[in-house]
Amino acid sequence: MRGDRPATGETPVQDPVTDAAGASHETPDEVWQAEQLAGCDPRALAERFGTPLYVYDLDALARRAARLRAALPDQVDVAYAVKANPSLAVIARLRATGIGADVSSEGELAAALHAGIAPASIVVTGPGKSDALLRRAVELGVRAIAVDSPGEVARIEALTRADRRARLLFRVADPGDSGAGRGHGAGQVFGMDGEDALAAARRAVEAEHLDPLGVHAFTVSAVLDARVLVDHVGRTVAAGRRLAHAAGFPLRLVDVGGGLGIPYGERDTPLDLAVFAAGVARVLRDAAADPALEALRILVEPGRYLAGPAGAYLARVVDVKRLDGRYVTILDGGINHLLAPALPGRAHRMRLVTSDGPADRASVPVVLTGPLCTGLDVLGRADAFPRPAPGDLVAFLDTGAYGFTQSMPWFLSHPGPAEVAASGGRAVLVRPRLDPSDLVERQRIPSW
Repeated sequence: MRGDRPATGETPVQDPVTDAAGASHETPDEVWQAEQLAGCDPRALAERFGTPLYVYDLDALARRAARLRAALPDQVDVAYAVKANPSLAVIARLRATGIGADVSSEGELAAALHAGIAPASIVVTGPGKSDALLRRAVELGVRAIAVDSPGEVARIEALTRADRRARLLFRVADPGDSGAGRGHGAGQVFGMDGEDALAAARRAVEAEHLDPLGVHAFTVSAVLDARVLVDHVGRTVAAGRRLAHAAGFPLRLVDVGGGLGIPYGERDTPLDLAVFAAGVARVLRDAAADPALEALRILVEPGRYLAGPAGAYLARVVDVKRLDGRYVTILDGGINHLLAPALPGRAHRMRLVTSDGPADRASVPVVLTGPLCTGLDVLGRADAFPRPAPGDLVAFLDTGAYGFTQSMPWFLSHPGPAEVAASGGRAVLVRPRLDPSDLVERQRIPSW
């Protein structure tokens, strides 16, 4: 049965259940292992915490972080992109592994600080920064603020004084742009062209309380080809070298953004971390030939790569019907909680959790939908999937990043999913279910 009640206790390891498909690219640093979610029986999680819910495996998260840090050269730092999953439990576990934070809003900055990230390990990026965010970043003395325009430099300068210096990165729209004002691809709205970046950097050099560090460029996303990522790192370092030389400041930090992808499909090939790390080391060796770059450090901002495989979305089957030759399986959660299948159209691996074992179910073509009044509310399709039945559970994998926080929770006013974090086979509630009645009670009917 479905339990929507909030809970605060712990769920111990239970006997495993059977999943919907055979092993694919499953690794020890992802949430689904031995037919369990984060070392817990999915049925026990659903019974205790209710459905739908998100489950985060903090041990898998820490293993992914440790593997990434161990592979990268010593001159490379890691800042977790909080936008991927701002859960305090996730941020705090990554902090324990020595990882910093990349934030893009006042809310994300507050989350990073609350989770224990030191300001010196926080970089503030993103467009449209409010004056309040910039003021707070300057007051805290964060590691760096990535400026997106010359105007942002002027705004930051107005907030500084002798005891409040600001360290800056200059976001370049195209790290391959070696000439001022060169055009960029359609849709490019982030960062500055060569001319504006140079003007911003020169102003910072001349300002009494601004400290230019280097550049920031984020032009790739969800990449599985390590060679593409290495090329981006090399071009960004080269762009930083050109800008620093032209503006007259020492290049100390190059923030290459994130972009490290994860496999979503059963047949996708995971990113070759060894090839990526070796390529970054090669870029650093080449840079070391220039004495002016002896203090250079590279910063990477993975979000999806760290948190994605460590999370799952668990929903319960409400009804099943036949339509156009497929078994339409209606769940108690949909794109109001997990928008990615509809936008940007990302398919997630799916596992069926039953009481009798999916191995005993015939494989049928299925469409898995949510409870929303829109044809967009489709979480997954499969030509061959164990036949679902009401009461079964479906786990959508690789949803630890850009899951619930990228969705639209109030569409049709269904309850929002609870968030559960697990470590050592024990699970705790880290955020209670959102109650739509709270939204109703905060509204007012005007009386004229």
